[in-house]
Amino acid sequence: MRAVAIKKGQTQKKATIDSPIEMGTLRCDGCGEEFVIYHDSQLRDKASAERQAHWLEKVLAEEHERERKHPDRIELPE
Repeated sequence: MRAVAIKKGQTQKKATIDSPIEMGTLRCDGCGEEFVIYHDSQLRDKASAERQAHWLEKVLAEEHERERKHPDRIELPE
């Protein structure tokens, strides 16, 4: 896995990435929960993190439309 978003407060979940590096934080517009985007330090890419943040924003909004809770960990597309 190269990239993952972890709900703040769930730091043990980022262990699935070998050398995690924080790429940014996204706050859900619907509920205010914050997610930190992590990349493997060898594969970090700022442009990719920006695309992933936009994708994550849409996913979080869809979860509110479907009245679902956000998971603690979300795998991000490349």
